Amino acid sequence: MNVDLFDFHLPEELIAQTPLLERTSSRLLMLSKESGQVEHGVFTDLADKLEAGDVLVLNDTRVLPARLLGKKQETGAKVELLLLTQLENDRWEVLAKPAKRIKVGTVLCFGENEHGEPILTATVEAEADMGGRTVKFNYNGIFNELLDQLGEMPLPPYIKEKLDEKERYQTVYSKHDGSAAAPTAGLHFTTQFLEQLQTKGVQLAYITLHVGLGTFRPMSSDTIEEHEMHAEYYELSEETAQILQRARDENRRIVAVGTTSARTLETLGQRFKEDKLQACNGWTSIFIFPGYEFQLVSALLTNFHLPKSTLVMLVSALASRDHIMHAYNVAVQEQYRFFSFGDAMFIY
Repeated sequence: MNVDLFDFHLPEELIAQTPLLERTSSRLLMLSKESGQVEHGVFTDLADKLEAGDVLVLNDTRVLPARLLGKKQETGAKVELLLLTQLENDRWEVLAKPAKRIKVGTVLCFGENEHGEPILTATVEAEADMGGRTVKFNYNGIFNELLDQLGEMPLPPYIKEKLDEKERYQTVYSKHDGSAAAPTAGLHFTTQFLEQLQTKGVQLAYITLHVGLGTFRPMSSDTIEEHEMHAEYYELSEETAQILQRARDENRRIVAVGTTSARTLETLGQRFKEDKLQACNGWTSIFIFPGYEFQLVSALLTNFHLPKSTLVMLVSALASRDHIMHAYNVAVQEQYRFFSFGDAMFIY
């Protein structure tokens, strides 16, 4: 299947540059996956679309201040690292800039103590494509505390303004550190609205998927089947496994909040296709595009995504390419805000 089938015109002015002041004040486009009918509302109208007994699945990952600005030890030239995935023994997969000048063996320095010595150093151990590197960090103290001190939030490149309030790029239910990007569909929720949904009888369940840039990387091939997804780490607790299994047994709707939750749920659906769900963890590189048969996800809350992206392909698998392309063209006409700090879409 050709990637160009998922192209559409997106005016630059519709790319959301800053978060709305109130989390729940975004607009909501509601799309019936069966009929293709489109409705317009505000985010809190989601409460009217959810029913008692629905299970709302939220990704409770937290975004690390994963952008490190430093210099090369030898030359003092400026460098930038974006932490993607933690490996073992202080080794990380990262994106490096300028990648061409950061070779194996290069030592990178970040911050300075009172003696003018670097607080954190990283030695490049291996190179990968598209600016990827494996580095080993050296430091004294606790790594996450040093990261809080030295790192910046890894905002997408289209957001030009500095985000003064770091928590605005975290969901209100974020819990487990490990992501290089926010699960952005969850940024719309407040604690109060989640409580309102629970009062209605909607059940909340939490999974963890640490978001890497592979989710958002552009397609590297002309045909969908040739594209390979970057692996991301997930965890499922016993409590959530039981909630999901009961919902599956009782044929109740499982509603994914965001494509990261959807991909994790479908990884679990494939893993436990014939068996009862149980607590587990692992790595997923699942790539969902039209033709895929969903195992667990019945409905999806998501933001509006980039043309020809793997995320547009995922939502097209749930609601059909024709319905999604129509809904996206309507969203452009109605001037919905796109991407991380944009408006929301509910596919049901």
